[in-house]
Amino acid sequence: MLRRARRILPGDPEFGDPLSTAGDDAPSAAARANDRLIRDRDSAYREVSLAGLQLWHAVNERVSRKPSNPEVTIVFTDLVGFSSWSLGAGDDATLRLLRKVAAAIEPPLLDRGGHIVKRMGDGLMAVFHRPEVALAGALDAMDALAGVEIDGYTPRMRAGLHTGRPQRIGGDWLGVDVNIAARVMERAAKGGLMVSAETLDRIEPEDLESLGVQARRVRKPFFGPKLSGVPEGLEMYRLVSADDDGPSIRV
Repeated sequence: MLRRARRILPGDPEFGDPLSTAGDDAPSAAARANDRLIRDRDSAYREVSLAGLQLWHAVNERVSRKPSNPEVTIVFTDLVGFSSWSLGAGDDATLRLLRKVAAAIEPPLLDRGGHIVKRMGDGLMAVFHRPEVALAGALDAMDALAGVEIDGYTPRMRAGLHTGRPQRIGGDWLGVDVNIAARVMERAAKGGLMVSAETLDRIEPEDLESLGVQARRVRKPFFGPKLSGVPEGLEMYRLVSADDDGPSIRV
């Protein structure tokens, strides 16, 4: 009965599970502590406590005026050929490289107002509230990486950007738009920066010009495998230096 009643209360009726309480806000921290103290998951007292925390969490979001799923630009990055290199380089060199990479690429993303959602070995996921700022941050990160070198090895980074409305659950972001951003990055197989049409369409031409880049549409390989987890007709663009020869393409 208490669980059913929580569905009519403001906020997330599932608040209290590990996904929803992974954030760094006060209600999430209180919910994690509550879960450790009350081991009986079928306890009525636990449901009453979570109902109060659910309301607190909902009010906290309304006061801060942060919607649960605002439009954001998602950035995924990783290093090209990192796994093959690390096998031969060994753990010590790999750890030194990852520390240098993080020290190089994370400050530019944070300085531009990005939020690093999670780190995944040689890559990361970040979100920005404006696509042109996300693009500038990714370009800054790539420039910063150019100065990283370990035992003669210089890593190459690839990045993918996509704009949408993923679901924010606790400290993570989930949903189709997150999957799309990851697939966009994967298309930059040899490194570089790829964006979806949804991101490019929200960036003004003068912003691209000021960043010194132009967009070239990526043709789908005729015999290539279909991308899984993305909608049909997804269009992607490779961003290259505006000094490169060839026509720029704008959505």
